[in-house]
Amino acid sequence: MKRIIQLLSIFLLLASSMQVNAQAQWLDKFDLAQYENKVVYLDFWASWCGPCRKSFPWLNEMQAKYQDKGLVIIGINMDRDIKTANRFLDTFPANFLLFSDPQGALAEKYKVVGMPSSYLFSGDGELKDRHIGFKISDQETYEAGIIKLLKQLENDK
Repeated sequence: MKRIIQLLSIFLLLASSMQVNAQAQWLDKFDLAQYENKVVYLDFWASWCGPCRKSFPWLNEMQAKYQDKGLVIIGINMDRDIKTANRFLDTFPANFLLFSDPQGALAEKYKVVGMPSSYLFSGDGELKDRHIGFKISDQETYEAGIIKLLKQLENDK
């Protein structure tokens, strides 16, 4: 009986931790200015985007690896229906901040032309890099851009 209780406790602990990871953290509003002195990686995505499925594990890895150094990743979802986005997130969880832009106002502001589109901002809010699409073969290049800005951020302190 004691063994069954131990196993149930472990199962419940694992199940609850999986639920926490699968729950997306949606922002009520988006204002780049609130991330002053942070390196911000904006990633525009949609549930129908094939390359977005490949980018989410990498985005999660970057957030976990560099958040303590000042990186903030924000996924800007372009789906018109938040339920569609949440179904995508059930399969491809996001361990970074999310914002819903169903009318495309931010996409228009940043002149998004393809999915995913990513924008990398320095600690002073200046756009430093942009890329359209996501290629696994380019992950090192994307990460190098993040590292460069994080080093600048550290030097500015």
